Amino acid sequence: MPEFQNKVAFITGAAHGQGRAAALALAREGADIVAFDVAEKIEYPAYEFGSSEELLSLEKEIQVLGRKAVLAVGDVRDDASVTAAVNKAIETFGKIDILFNNAGICAYAEVDKMTDDEWNSMIDINLKGPFNVARRVVPYMKEAKSGVIINNSSVMGLRGGNRLSHYTASKWGLTGLTKAWAIELAPYNIRVVSIHPTGVNTPMNDGLAALEGATPIEIAERSAGNLLPVPWIEPEDVANLVLYLAGDRARYATGSQFVLDAGLLSV
Repeated sequence: MPEFQNKVAFITGAAHGQGRAAALALAREGADIVAFDVAEKIEYPAYEFGSSEELLSLEKEIQVLGRKAVLAVGDVRDDASVTAAVNKAIETFGKIDILFNNAGICAYAEVDKMTDDEWNSMIDINLKGPFNVARRVVPYMKEAKSGVIINNSSVMGLRGGNRLSHYTASKWGLTGLTKAWAIELAPYNIRVVSIHPTGVNTPMNDGLAALEGATPIEIAERSAGNLLPVPWIEPEDVANLVLYLAGDRARYATGSQFVLDAGLLSV
C-alpha cells in the first residue's frame, strides 16, 4: 500500500515550484491534496506567482495519479480565504493529516531604503501566513490526535543574508514558530518541523533575477555559495524531504530543523 494512502495534505503555494512538487510527490504515494495558492500577481514582489491555469493543470495531474484534489484560491494573509479553504478540505475529506506551509516570497532591499510596505508584506506572507493556516488546521489535528506540520523556512532561517533583513527575519521567525508549536502540540501527537533549503530552481528564482537585472545563476551564486558544485537544488529534492518528514520514518522528529543546503551552512 502506498505510504500516504488515505492521508490528506494541505499545501500552500501549491501552483508551482516547491509546493507543486510536494503535492505531486505526496499524491504519487497515495495522498489526496488540498492545493491552496494566491493564483495571481500580487503587489510585492513584482514577479509572477502561481496561476489559476497552473492550479488546474495540477488538479489534472493529481487525478491522473488516481488521487483527489481540492483547489482553493486565496492569500495566506487573508484569514477568511484560509478559513474557507480549510472548511472546504474538511467538508470534502473530513480531516487534514499533513500541512506543508510552503507559500512565501523573497526580495532584496537595503535596510535604510526598505519601505513599510516591503517589510510588512514579507513578514505577513512568510510569517503571519503560516500562523494563519496553522491556527485553522490545528483544531482538526488536535481532534484526530495526529498530524504533521512542515514549515518551509530557508537557509536564511539559520543565518543572515545580505540585503535580505526582512526575509531573514521572517524565516528566523518561522523557525521559532516551529519550535514553539512542537512543544505546544506534542501532547496531541502532532509533529512540527521546519526545512531549510538553499536556493531552489523555481520561477521565484527567475523573478528575483529579473528584478535584480541579473541571471538566475548569478542570483544563486550571490545568495548561496553552496559547498557542492551546484548552483541550486530542484523542487523535487525538497519534495523528497517533505515525503520523509511527513511519514512514519520520521515519527519521532519534531521541533527540529532539517537542512537541505548542498553544504552551504558547512562553511
